[in-house]
Amino acid sequence: MVGGRLSRGASSAQNPGVIDRQFRVVIAEDSVLLREGLVRLIEDSGALVVAKVGDGPSFVEAVLEHHPDVSVVDVRMPPTQRDEGLRAAIEARRRVPGSRILVLSQYVERQYARELLSDGAGGVGYLLKDRVADVREFMDALRRVAAGGTALDPEVVAQLMVRRSRDDRLTTLTPREREVLGAMAEGKTNAGIAAALGVTEGAAEKHISNIFGKLDLPDSQSDHRRVLAVLAYLGADI
Repeated sequence: MVGGRLSRGASSAQNPGVIDRQFRVVIAEDSVLLREGLVRLIEDSGALVVAKVGDGPSFVEAVLEHHPDVSVVDVRMPPTQRDEGLRAAIEARRRVPGSRILVLSQYVERQYARELLSDGAGGVGYLLKDRVADVREFMDALRRVAAGGTALDPEVVAQLMVRRSRDDRLTTLTPREREVLGAMAEGKTNAGIAAALGVTEGAAEKHISNIFGKLDLPDSQSDHRRVLAVLAYLGADI
């Protein structure tokens, strides 16, 4: 996917955390065909599916019971096929703080994506369903979310940025720094950012350091600066 490829795996220095052990997954998808396909894909890639459900309330109960490392949730679920999956994801994060969610959607739905990001925490992803076809990239995204990072589809990032952010700090960023921050929002590593923008990895690291400074995000033991910078870029409250 030229110019919009989801990045390959990252080191712990570039992501909030890395899960080296087999991680546990809950799947919420009402299409039996897609749900079983996700189960096989995820388990063939070395993870463990601990629950698979077809509606929002069952998903929340599964998260409460299993406390998975990450969940995969369809935005639209029964009974109305509108936003039940998203509502369930938000409820799961409320009832089990720190729950990590990768949302799948057929289309870019800006309001849904913003609502998922609005709690100001990491461990979230929003991908279009056609990304699942690339197994390696999908699993890379799932691992990033499980490790507390972000994995946002390039199309989602583009649509979210249609609305101008209210964060005045973003106006201090140069055009190149905005490009770097957009690549960070997609989940790209430093090396991935350098390759995508045609710069050296050292230059990418310098841009990222400048971004942290301009967004007033000092190094911290409790806050993930990379995630907070992405949330600021997307207009979420941090």
